[in-house]
Amino acid sequence: MGRPVPQGTGTAGSDARVTSPHTPPPQVPDFEALARNAGQFVETMGRNVSQLLKPAEAGAGGSDELKEMSRALGTVAEHWLSDPQKSIEAQTRLGEAFVTLWGSTLVRLQGSPAPPVAAPEPKDPRFAHADWTQNPYFDFIKQAYLILVRWSEDLVDQAEGLDEPTRHKAQFYLRQITSALSPSNFVLTNPELIRQTFAENGANLVRGLQMLQEDIEAGKGELRVRQSDQASFEVGRNVAVSPGAVVFRNELIELIQYAPSTETVLKRPFLIVPPWINKFYILDLNPQKSFIKWMVDQGLTVFCISWVNPDARHADKDFESYMREGIEAAIDAIGAATGEREVAAAGYCVGGTLLGVTLAHQAATGNTRIKSATLLTTQVDFTHAGDLKVFADEAQIRQVEARMAERGYLDGARMANAFNMLRPNDLIWSYVVNNYVKGKPPAAFDLLYWNSDATRMPAANHAFYLRNCYLENALAKGKMVLGNVRLDLGRVKVPVFNLATREDHIAPALSVFEGSSKFGGPVDYVLAGSGHIAGVVNPPAKPKYGFWTGGPAKGRLEDWIAAATEHKGSWWPYWFSWLEAQAPERVPARIPGEGPLPSLGPAPGTYVRIKS
Repeated sequence: MGRPVPQGTGTAGSDARVTSPHTPPPQVPDFEALARNAGQFVETMGRNVSQLLKPAEAGAGGSDELKEMSRALGTVAEHWLSDPQKSIEAQTRLGEAFVTLWGSTLVRLQGSPAPPVAAPEPKDPRFAHADWTQNPYFDFIKQAYLILVRWSEDLVDQAEGLDEPTRHKAQFYLRQITSALSPSNFVLTNPELIRQTFAENGANLVRGLQMLQEDIEAGKGELRVRQSDQASFEVGRNVAVSPGAVVFRNELIELIQYAPSTETVLKRPFLIVPPWINKFYILDLNPQKSFIKWMVDQGLTVFCISWVNPDARHADKDFESYMREGIEAAIDAIGAATGEREVAAAGYCVGGTLLGVTLAHQAATGNTRIKSATLLTTQVDFTHAGDLKVFADEAQIRQVEARMAERGYLDGARMANAFNMLRPNDLIWSYVVNNYVKGKPPAAFDLLYWNSDATRMPAANHAFYLRNCYLENALAKGKMVLGNVRLDLGRVKVPVFNLATREDHIAPALSVFEGSSKFGGPVDYVLAGSGHIAGVVNPPAKPKYGFWTGGPAKGRLEDWIAAATEHKGSWWPYWFSWLEAQAPERVPARIPGEGPLPSLGPAPGTYVRIKS
């Protein structure tokens, strides 16, 4: 926990939105208080800069991404500079847009309305304050920014002769730059921040810098932007609270068996394989959102893997280790606990990729214990793997491997930063402005508490994943070898429920769609609304999004969507009907720890509590 946030000196400001067409000017500040706060601001800023420079002075990483950014954007620049005529035409388009904007602004300054030259996206929260539209000065700044952003994006999109990986990188890194340079991020160009700073005589900036200092210290010299009030949550107290017991433990996993809430349960037990890039309790945030609790309430005997947060001792644990000591060990333990040889299994994200690998290995070796698979936002074909491919070329993978070789693992903060960069406006800059400029601690939000509870990655496992999946796409091509067995998804005949989400930036809907065709058995492709997390965690009691069904994933995704049936509400009941139909027999409920496997402690166990 950080120190209490100081309140600074000055009058607390109001956060109310301005709705009048003529917004009042900022109040006259208390110049004495403003001067005191300015002094504190300068002093704290100096300490923060000193802390931020320490990792660079020690030779720590951070330059790799800058090199990739320079290389990709430099290639785009070379394209335009090599053709002077096209370069002049592009500059002319930009100049014409600014001339039009200037004329529109002059009309507004004379008191007449004028249509916008460039408007933000309807759901863009950065420009929601009324002054961005009503004040001609700030409206000009906003539109000038949007014109520059869209012109820059066109330069990347229209550059001829670029290979797609380079274009993809350039698009990604340009988005990082334009998000960082948004006028909404700076006091002098954001009307809401100007008003608050005058109203508080700069006390908001002092509080913000104090929080910035705490976050730099928490990151040991690297900035870790806090996204939630960490003190408001505790694993086992108000997140990950579904009752159950740890019934098995080894070096890689704790296996949790959840307590039943029904008198009878489906005979076939159910295993959840969560991702190890985050912790499993995204599926058990609280009783209202918990997918695990909901499954238990339907009459499933639910077992869930809780992966260890690895350290140097786990450096040699590779993908095969995670299959053997993870999924296969869990299935053996489930058999011992329930007497059932067969299971149904679900895998989420990279946990689903591992489940797909296990299914292919099972098919190759004659193991038939997993009878059905539910894949949640899972990729087995990485052709269209989205923005994370930006970090997965040969040169960057070698850099990651060299970094992991020093410690035996990849630090959790680096993975967290990579995921945050996929949505920079939402997951980085909105919190930078709220925390460090407005001086407001972030709200208590269980989802973002989970998002910041990062995990490390064992060197051998992560290197295998990056190379075999993102770089070589070996599983989809039938070239992946695990345990001296070549894996072929076409030999997987068990039924598969393959869930994608429409706005997923980690496992894009197209990627999941294309992966469906790799399996040799029946695949029910289902498309849910929203993204990688919210599209999955969408409880029936309070559904926010609907879903689409259309049978097998064949042809083009656009055509599948056009012909699909839209359903209101959560996909969970539809999925359970699919699962129950495969093995509907029920037996008396099973109590964790009362079978052959004794309880090793209450859920959620100990591994989930290990911090990075």
